[in-house]
Amino acid sequence: MPARTWELSLLLLLELGLGSQEALPPSCESQIYCHGELLHQVQMAKLYQDDKQFVDMPLCLAPDQVMQRFNELVSTHNHSIPQQQLQLFLKEHFQAVGQELESWTPEDWKDSPRFLQKISDPKLRAWAGQLHQLWKKLGKKVKPEVLLHPEQFSLIYSQHPFIVPGGRFLEFYYWDSYWVMEGLLLSEMSETVKGMLQNFLDLVQTYGHVPNGARVYYLQRSQPPLLTLMMNRYVTHTNDTAFLRDNIGTLALELDFWAENRNISVSSRGKTYILNRYHVPYGGPRPESYSKDAELADLLPEGDRETLWAELKAGAESGWDFSSRWLIGSPNPDLLSSIRTSKLVPVDLNAFLCQAEDLMSNFYTSLGNDSQAMKYRNLREQRLVAMKAILWDEEKGAWFDYDLENGKKNQEFYPSNLAPLWADCFSDLSVVDKALKYLEDSQILTYQHGIPTSLRNTAQQWDFPNAWAPLQDLVIRGLAKSPSPKTQEVAFQLAQNWIRTNFDVYSQKSAMYEKYDISNGGQPGGGGEYEVQVSGSASHRELRGSAVPTDHDLPSLGLPSLWVHREEPDWCSLVAPVLGGSEPLGRDPTPR
Repeated sequence: MPARTWELSLLLLLELGLGSQEALPPSCESQIYCHGELLHQVQMAKLYQDDKQFVDMPLCLAPDQVMQRFNELVSTHNHSIPQQQLQLFLKEHFQAVGQELESWTPEDWKDSPRFLQKISDPKLRAWAGQLHQLWKKLGKKVKPEVLLHPEQFSLIYSQHPFIVPGGRFLEFYYWDSYWVMEGLLLSEMSETVKGMLQNFLDLVQTYGHVPNGARVYYLQRSQPPLLTLMMNRYVTHTNDTAFLRDNIGTLALELDFWAENRNISVSSRGKTYILNRYHVPYGGPRPESYSKDAELADLLPEGDRETLWAELKAGAESGWDFSSRWLIGSPNPDLLSSIRTSKLVPVDLNAFLCQAEDLMSNFYTSLGNDSQAMKYRNLREQRLVAMKAILWDEEKGAWFDYDLENGKKNQEFYPSNLAPLWADCFSDLSVVDKALKYLEDSQILTYQHGIPTSLRNTAQQWDFPNAWAPLQDLVIRGLAKSPSPKTQEVAFQLAQNWIRTNFDVYSQKSAMYEKYDISNGGQPGGGGEYEVQVSGSASHRELRGSAVPTDHDLPSLGLPSLWVHREEPDWCSLVAPVLGGSEPLGRDPTPR
């Protein structure tokens, strides 16, 4: 941003009461979508039920023309624009949400992929078939005008079509897309996956990292780094080593971003270790949640507001927006205004990076580059040592987030405590069975409808009683790595529980949801900053028009199916993808 523009913006923010003693740079340069008086006036007027709606609206004119007319309006009304005038201004200068996108049917979609043919139970096959149909409803392509006039859109141009979560989320997101790709590959749609991968790689080439999502207001924050794992899944499925060879340097560039911008030194017993954290040192309210962030900041002294906004962005970067996980250790751990994401070293982030380093070592070995293979092998070994020293608790049999300020582990339960199992980031196979004992001791196995996100009920969406599909995946696949029949049986039962919840709710409501309340028989989840996002179905599309499934709920299309009405359907073939293998575990699915 030009120096003069930033100075003027800072003065404006201070006049509006949005400044702090140490103002941080904004989320992006746009004075419409990221910072400035126009954004402030519109969002604080609460013209829309969801703040995200405004920042997703394309411009009708060039930004400087829109700003000129807005400034004239501001001058006329002495910075207090009547709501009716503001609404008229928006109607004249902005387009409706979604105008920059067009529907797209994936060219590699097929009516009957092999996984459907393997399901003998007719109810489950019908359910899986309905979910498979939804790929055609979720496909989007960016219109050419976004490439020609990017300044008029908050959407970042993508050359290749992609799958969106749906609902309020019309763009693609980073870590969500990993599970979308798992499902696409199960549906034999590898060309769609390749295009989505290329979009992510293009983002890294342009910005040096993968943003949270494909909007300019997400540019300064990322999400859990799963790009290397996405590549591994694609190459394993297709053997497209040429694509890997062409893009291995871009994968390395993304890992460099995390190494250089999200690293933290932690000392223990006279030794210093390097691990990673979520950290977004950018100021101002999140544009897509502007009024909520501004009002939350009003509860704090002015000098603490920029810190709050940066911590909220870091929480969004984690993918867990928001959770008691980022509040624990503060004087008021039940208040979102106490958020302190960057003060914690997360287990799952370091597990994901450990896995990426292992995959990079394998990639470089397969490509004949032994020196780079050794580099990543050493990085992984260093991280394994650091995670054991800082995050692992031998007595409890799990890993725990480390509190940098208080110098201790956060020993609350979160499924992320077992992420290293999922990521193959451990050296002793016995830790898998220790993890099972940890789940038993924490009484997690008493929940019959899914693994809770935490055991704290804070009204945040990444807490009890909600359960999310990716977190089920972390625990189930992790436990399935054990050679112990008992631990494998538990993994099998957990998968069955989760699928039963998904199927039962689908049977009742003809829809799937991004999260489920597992406290009372399994129902659509709640809490957080927006209404639970519902999936597409015949009845819901007729009633809601834009109802579509979220990618949280389609980790493979495959969150396998479930046991229903005490029948014994052939659901084992669907469990296998969740448990990470090509063959079912061979257990009788009859509930106990």
